[in-house]
Amino acid sequence: MAKQYATRTIRNYMQDMRFLFSHYYDLLPCSISQQDIINYISFIIKEHGVGREKCHQVAQSCSFYYKHVYPSAFIVPSAFYPRKTHKLPQVFSVAQIQQLLAVISNQKHLMVVSLFYGSGVRMNELRKIKLTDIDSESYQLKVVAGKGGKDRFTILPKDLLEPLRTYFKSYRPKTYLFEGQRAGAPMHERSIQHFLQLYITKIGLGGKDYSAHTLRHSFATHLLDAGTDIHTIKELLGHSNLDTTMIYLHLQQSKRSAIVSPFDRVMQHKI
Repeated sequence: MAKQYATRTIRNYMQDMRFLFSHYYDLLPCSISQQDIINYISFIIKEHGVGREKCHQVAQSCSFYYKHVYPSAFIVPSAFYPRKTHKLPQVFSVAQIQQLLAVISNQKHLMVVSLFYGSGVRMNELRKIKLTDIDSESYQLKVVAGKGGKDRFTILPKDLLEPLRTYFKSYRPKTYLFEGQRAGAPMHERSIQHFLQLYITKIGLGGKDYSAHTLRHSFATHLLDAGTDIHTIKELLGHSNLDTTMIYLHLQQSKRSAIVSPFDRVMQHKI
């Protein structure tokens, strides 16, 4: 592709448009209006319970199609985007992270979960980590072609280096750090999601919106609690905009726990 869209993005765009056209099976693509698209997004919210992220993806797919594939002067992309909500993401507490790691007996699974939390990488970034991306001398992990096609460095936990070496000796991956059943191919996303949910359920948090991405949120929030500045966290996470990183200020525990309520101050000085 001339614009160098990721394979996953192309696949998602094609799938979203197929679903849209199937929904309006009695209409030609050129006859689907802006209001039809808005109605479709409302439909998948109501009938399938999809979240804002999925709605945004569908809106982007429609926007791309009616801008580049079948240009339409009547389609205004911004009208497709659902109103932004301000729901804060779930975050594991430090104690919950300890519980989670304690229930994982599978060596490979333990390394996957540990690296998610220890480095703050995204799902697709973790899957694509190659052996050559690990800098054991500087304790850095190179993320190649992360979101937006950008390279960056993040933390390689010092206490994880030896366990990773032990894991390597046991599994002998060829190219990627975490490979699936086929040598030289990265572990499948569904496989990771499946075993992670089993462990999350094991510690009593199943069905509560905890996922692999929660480990990334926890990484950022716990760094902030430990005094790491927000700009450094932004770079480690690979965010393009600082506003995206600022959400972790709302999740920060250390400053809130140090705040004394005015009610408590009054009671302390009660005669």
